[in-house]
This record gives sequence, C-alpha cells and structure tokens, in this order.
Amino acid sequence: MRACLECSTHCRKPTPGSEGPGPQLDSLARQLAHEPTVETRNRKRLRPNPLAPWELRIGHLRVYFDVEEDPRLVVRIVAMGVKVRNRVWIGGEEVELR
Repeated sequence: MRACLECSTHCRKPTPGSEGPGPQLDSLARQLAHEPTVETRNRKRLRPNPLAPWELRIGHLRVYFDVEEDPRLVVRIVAMGVKVRNRVWIGGEEVELR
C-alpha cells in the first residue's frame, strides 16, 4: 500500500538560502511512499520529543514526520530542517530534539 504524503499546516521549511529540499524532494517522496514506519539506515524512530516521532535523513536535510495508519496510510510532514555539524536548524532557529 502506498502512503499519501501531506505537509502539516504548521510545517516549517528550511531557511531560505540554506540547502533546501530542491531535487531531494523526489528522494523524499520515494522513501516515504512505501513502508514509512519501517526503520532503515536513513529513517529512524526518534525518542519522545515535541516535534515528531520519525526522522528521515537525506544528506544534510532532515525531514520530521508522523504516520497515521487508519483509515488509510497518511504521512504528515511536520518540519524540514538542515543539519549543520551536530545541530539542526528549522526555519532559521536551532532546534533541540531531546
């Protein structure tokens, strides 16, 4: 079953001028459309945090998402950010996911 991808109304995208999703959107859709709740090398379930339960890594881009499975499979993208060293930036602000 393929998942439906949605962006939350509160979806915060990377800061303009940063490494945004651009051509990586194809990779994003491809990786989340099939079995979005299966952990892979680049898709991890996160410890409890205020942002989202799942993270997808595509290079320096981080995509935070949630998955609803009833009545149909829906992947809701909550935020997208950029990883710089050991910090994640979303919407021009540093975010801690602890």
